[in-house]
Amino acid sequence: MTSRKPAHLLLVDDDPGLLKLLGMRLVSEGYSVTTAESGPEALRVLGRDKVDLVVSDLRMDEMDGLQLFAEIQKVQPGMPVIILTAHGSIPDAVAATQQGVFSFLTKPVDKDALYKAIDDALEHSAPTTDERWRQAIVTRSPLMQRLLEQAGMVAQSDVSVLINGQSGTGKEIVAQAIHNASPRHAKPFVAINCGALPEQLLESELFGHARGAFTGAVSNREGLFQAAEGGTLFLDEIGDMPVALQVKLLRVLQERKVRPLGSNRDIDIDVRIVSATHRDLPKAMARGEFREDLFYRLNVVNLKIPPLADRTEDIPLLANHLLRQSADRHKPFVRAFSTDAMKRLMAAKWPGNVRQLVNVIEQCVALTSSPVISDALVEQALEGENTALPTFVEARNQFELNYLRKLLQITKGNVTHAARMAGRNRTEFYKLLSRHELDANDFKE
Repeated sequence: MTSRKPAHLLLVDDDPGLLKLLGMRLVSEGYSVTTAESGPEALRVLGRDKVDLVVSDLRMDEMDGLQLFAEIQKVQPGMPVIILTAHGSIPDAVAATQQGVFSFLTKPVDKDALYKAIDDALEHSAPTTDERWRQAIVTRSPLMQRLLEQAGMVAQSDVSVLINGQSGTGKEIVAQAIHNASPRHAKPFVAINCGALPEQLLESELFGHARGAFTGAVSNREGLFQAAEGGTLFLDEIGDMPVALQVKLLRVLQERKVRPLGSNRDIDIDVRIVSATHRDLPKAMARGEFREDLFYRLNVVNLKIPPLADRTEDIPLLANHLLRQSADRHKPFVRAFSTDAMKRLMAAKWPGNVRQLVNVIEQCVALTSSPVISDALVEQALEGENTALPTFVEARNQFELNYLRKLLQITKGNVTHAARMAGRNRTEFYKLLSRHELDANDFKE
């Protein structure tokens, strides 16, 4: 099989036999292929899936190739189209190319000529560097389109960006897109989840450490600020960073210098900061859990990602995109969702957002033995997701809440005794209670 850049082709022909044969040849060349037996069916596929190129027969009963091309340009201007016909003539070719058809080939098609036409069309229509950053975000939602416009504008400067959104909405994907659209795109993009590591380990990861800084520090280690030099450092779940570490982070951002743990030497840094959180940081600030000065340093520009439930028009597009990815990795024969299965996906609540949708589709592909994902399989996967494991941060927060409630029950709401049992001073303990919206008075007899 020839090694080619991945591309999704839509083949349109009212002859099922020829359609199947051409599809098999193009799949063997490394392309992803979807087929349609009429112009209207092709338009439905384009409304549902992300397609890079259309190859269509000219003479078809319902809608001929040139009519299809005209309809495609209304909904997806610039989509490259190659026309095939067994009735080739110079007037046909002239009419096709004058209307903007990329190439016009006569059947029986020489395979090398077809492959060259496809490669040329894909190269000609490839997004420029200025546009390519958007390709990772599959969406047609007006809400997301506005967010991407903002992201594209803010990418051109070095201002700090704070991304707000529920867990699973794709905050890191948007952060990566900002980096890819920025003048720093050729430099590293480095990400870290600030809520997933203990304080000392997080400090060492961010700032690095010198040999002997702590037990186990047997050599000097570069931190993520240095690893991201010239590029972008993405601080995910910044709202879960311990307050003591927030002070050190603020100093780094103000002075543009980092000092590794155990070192007495400052290192100059040139890094763009993008951060994200699912928490309400103004409320965290009011409870003393997040520093106000750091908030304003990070929140120069604020981007809010809508939950998947607020952009249901993206569900078919995302579902089919994710299905192709999963099927290509695991079961190439899986091709589509049944109509009822897609209706069920559209009607689901999606509390876990896009991350939950990914999990549901991975499960469907893993369990199916059919090319079409059934409604029953989607229903089963959605029910399984209701009992799925929480994220590490969610599990830790739930443990803290249960632990604090138990302490207050045992001590009958006596904060001094509860703090002592937890190994915390009263101030820290009150902050924990405030974070979980617990009132010790509710536990007093």
